[in-house]
Amino acid sequence: MKAFRINVDRCFGCYSCQIGCKDEHVSNDWMPYARPQPEWGQFWGKLVDYERGTVGPLVEGTKKTRQSSVVRTDFVFVPCQHCVNAPCITACPANAISTRTDGMVWLDPNKCTGCYLCVDACPYGCIYYNRAISQAQKCTGCAHLLDRSGWTYGPRCADNCPTEAILFGEESSLDLAGTETYKPEFGLTTRVKYLSLPKRFIAGTVYDPSTKEVVVGASVTLSGDGTGSMTTNGWGDFWFDKLGKGTFTVTISANGKTRTVSNISTVDADKNLGDIALT
Repeated sequence: MKAFRINVDRCFGCYSCQIGCKDEHVSNDWMPYARPQPEWGQFWGKLVDYERGTVGPLVEGTKKTRQSSVVRTDFVFVPCQHCVNAPCITACPANAISTRTDGMVWLDPNKCTGCYLCVDACPYGCIYYNRAISQAQKCTGCAHLLDRSGWTYGPRCADNCPTEAILFGEESSLDLAGTETYKPEFGLTTRVKYLSLPKRFIAGTVYDPSTKEVVVGASVTLSGDGTGSMTTNGWGDFWFDKLGKGTFTVTISANGKTRTVSNISTVDADKNLGDIALT
């Protein structure tokens, strides 16, 4: 069976995957696989940006200054997830959606009646409705290319990726260790696997109020619903990434001084603790 492996850490947001999908399908009729993708309103493979973190609050004083800001943007490519237990298949009364022998989920344009039920059934929002032809459309995995004799480059999104953040091939030949499902709360088994999906983070900057300097090399320990340890960098910063949703405690030690910050919740969002005085 075929599968995608998408490494979010390798993606820098160039949009080549999304552009490649558009280039392959807009104005190109690949019947019987798919009719042309509209130029606007549909992204059979879309790059979703996750902006996380906070800008530090203003501090009143002789002049206004801003505490440390911790902001990160991750880019996640989201095509049809080609679910093993695809809800769109069971929702379609015309039997227009099926799983190919290679594992890719295909929507047959010759059978689609435009009832819209599959669009509503897809929790990922990866099925679109083309009003010009009154039909649903979605990523085919570039099946017209996969079935082409001599084509070895996979779907255009993978072929276009300059960092190999998107890999495509046989499940047995892809290294899927440590991969996850996108939106696991949907309870679906997919053939699109991800590495390094965005998680929560806790970050901050440690400084010594007596010297008004950042503390470099302070020991920072994380405990609670996850553990870890590190030292502050040359700017006094620490950053615990890839955390789950939970409650944590951060303990900072340097130069015989210790500071503990408790009850740090990441349930709703990432946490920038800002400037932390080591007293």
